[in-house]
Amino acid sequence: MIVSVDATSAVPPYEQVRSSLAAEINDGRLAVGTKLPTVRQLAADIGIAPNTIARAYRELEEAGLIETRGRAGSFVSSSGDESRRLARDAASTYAATCRALGISAAEALAIAKAALNVT
Repeated sequence: MIVSVDATSAVPPYEQVRSSLAAEINDGRLAVGTKLPTVRQLAADIGIAPNTIARAYRELEEAGLIETRGRAGSFVSSSGDESRRLARDAASTYAATCRALGISAAEALAIAKAALNVT
């Protein structure tokens, strides 16, 4: 697992951690059942506050990508596999439609963000 935080980035550190872990989970680099480092351990490893990691883990858990098993720790979840596959399929269809309509990648992303109510 390779997670890093760019202190000069406009993207908040928790989001950098969350998106990095989500990408590793979604592309299979982190397999279902993989135990994640503790919040404190990952925070120490990358040199940021534990609350930052805790927020990233909370959001990953809310998305169904990880599950926390009390004192046993946090693990890559299997519950989101089908949902992620369906979302990837829908995204591929959307991308193909945008290309066919001549919509730029930047505009397609803006449309998707608006649909998701993301700024």
